[in-house]
Amino acid sequence: MILCCGEALIDMLHRETKAGEDGFAPHAGGAIFNTAIALGRLGVSTGYFSGLSTDLFGQILTRALAASNVDISLAPRSDRPTTLAFVTLTNGQATYAFYDENTAGRMLTPEDLPVLPDNIEALFFGGISLVNDPAASSLALFQQRAGGRVTMIDPNIRPSFITDQATYRERINKMLARADIVKISDEDLHWLEGAGDPQALAQNLLARGAKLVFLTEGAAGARAITATQNRFVAANPAKVADTVGAGDTFNAGALAALHDAGALSKTAIAALPDSTLDAALSLGNRAAAVTVSRPGANPPWRHEL
Repeated sequence: MILCCGEALIDMLHRETKAGEDGFAPHAGGAIFNTAIALGRLGVSTGYFSGLSTDLFGQILTRALAASNVDISLAPRSDRPTTLAFVTLTNGQATYAFYDENTAGRMLTPEDLPVLPDNIEALFFGGISLVNDPAASSLALFQQRAGGRVTMIDPNIRPSFITDQATYRERINKMLARADIVKISDEDLHWLEGAGDPQALAQNLLARGAKLVFLTEGAAGARAITATQNRFVAANPAKVADTVGAGDTFNAGALAALHDAGALSKTAIAALPDSTLDAALSLGNRAAAVTVSRPGANPPWRHEL
């Protein structure tokens, strides 16, 4: 099982009513939630871990996870509210306004961390859940407790959500150094590492400890970079409705391909053949292409590929 650890929230997507008024429609979302949904739909045994609310929106989230075959047995439940993210789109690109104070996910504590069952082979982290305490520090601690399991992180940075950049940078850099796999967009890589060639900047992440970096380059495609390899697979053509959930779905496709290859172990990740890297990039791109063709984060089922 792959355990996805981090935020689940409600994306309030901008819509215009028939009367021409602005409105927002609720859709289940969140970077880690989206990856869990996509993995479940791709047929991979998947679990979700973070605080989930018992409120109206929390029930929407739990029903969506169950419908995509995602196990939530490790996720603590509370009556705290669900995080909301109001999303607006400009030329298909999403911008966000988050409402996260005292929410079920934000208030995750070290006491909520479970003992990991033996059937969990990998853990995935990232998103806004790594920004604010107590959840951010709790999830960083959870990564440390992964033992010999593979860990992957996608920072999926939302600069407008970060109020204490120094603390965030210190935490995320430590988590990136502990991760076996890092997925990062070229935009996020520049935010973390500054100006320069993205492929060269990705080497900095490898130097800190990662064994594999997936570098996504928007509509161009994606790369898999290791100490000795630099594989590129072009993006699949798609008519873009919006980009919500595209990177999250790529993560699921890449993880699913590694799972299919029996490569989710620290030994295997350290010595992946070109064919396995290409398969991971290809499945990630194919799945993401379907997601961007649909409004909101709506990852494909395996049969749709």
